[in-house]
Amino acid sequence: MNAENQRGVRIVVRNLRKSYGGRLVLKGIHFEVDRGEIFVIMGPSGSGKSVLLRHLIGLEKPDSGEILVEGESIHSPGILNRYRAAMVFQSGALLNSLTVAENVGLYLAEHRLKPPGEIRKIVVEKLRLLGLEDTADKLPAQLSGGMRKRVAVARALVMDPQLILYDEPTSELDPINAVTIGKEIVRLNRHIGATSIVVTHDRELGFGVGNRLAILLQGEIAAIGTAEEVRESRNPAVQEFLHPNFRFEPATQSTAQP
Repeated sequence: MNAENQRGVRIVVRNLRKSYGGRLVLKGIHFEVDRGEIFVIMGPSGSGKSVLLRHLIGLEKPDSGEILVEGESIHSPGILNRYRAAMVFQSGALLNSLTVAENVGLYLAEHRLKPPGEIRKIVVEKLRLLGLEDTADKLPAQLSGGMRKRVAVARALVMDPQLILYDEPTSELDPINAVTIGKEIVRLNRHIGATSIVVTHDRELGFGVGNRLAILLQGEIAAIGTAEEVRESRNPAVQEFLHPNFRFEPATQSTAQP
């Protein structure tokens, strides 16, 4: 399926606020994601990325504000029947007792959405799309970390999603595999036309794949725009995140006598 046959959905996050135990974690978050765009939410640990992601997939409700999918609240009854969304989890979340093919087709099989023969055909198609057709009958433990990440992406694609959410897709990967995953995100976005939201702390990934980026710092959007616009931000906190400058003092030589 190409971009002409399937378009992504438009997402609007408007004045999103969330607190836990009196501590404000999301402080009036606002951004919009265009149909078919790769939008990156980037920030350090503890910035509120995970909380925001849980709201984007409808697992949590905000204290105030809203998330709209094509103008409709993400918490509207039946919205998941009207718009298809898929999640690529940070850990991959593959079941080690199932083969790669069984993992990829699990959603279709559990919900009996297709007969077994058609599920197998869909699974092989998605694995081929990611260059994994030879792994169908292997177990996840037999694959490299990078291949397991790509299997997780293939599993998300069986739904023909209009929205794909990636949670730290390059975590625990070496630099070469991280680049491979970034290229796959871009290639798949162009191929299927889905809207992609990538949540990451990986600066190289963010700038490498994003059409636009938002820097989330301490629960607030500190910068938003194209890669060039974000790099040119005059916010000192943004520049500190983009260009961390740690200096380690040399160890003081001991003067103790033996």
